[in-house]
Amino acid sequence: MAQARLNRACPSFPVADVFATAEYYRDVLGFSFDRFDGNPPSFVILERDAARLMFKQVAPEAMPRPADKRSLLQYDVFFEADDVTALADELRARGAEIVQEPIDRPIWNGRELVVRDIDGRVLCFGQRLEEATS
Repeated sequence: MAQARLNRACPSFPVADVFATAEYYRDVLGFSFDRFDGNPPSFVILERDAARLMFKQVAPEAMPRPADKRSLLQYDVFFEADDVTALADELRARGAEIVQEPIDRPIWNGRELVVRDIDGRVLCFGQRLEEATS
């Protein structure tokens, strides 16, 4: 029996204000969206290149409480990127809250940039570095 293939993950997050979150992701993080869905509008899908996120507005009492002492290494989303340094420059120019500048991570031979979004989520953008050749 053939095994089913997974093509892409699309994380979905609850938000207090779907419009503010979507506009932040568009204006600061460079994502795009076509429309808001629901009646009243309460859901949006955002995309940037092959990355896709979904946000659903929920009542304030239904919002999860963020961990107040969480490490910056506990990411809500990890995005694969091809040039983390250039992305850091782009996001900085757009006013993103960069909580960790690009840093090399030898454990996986990568470089990571960590950003906090308007809702407090920790986003990591990671780039695999080329293997050293002798």
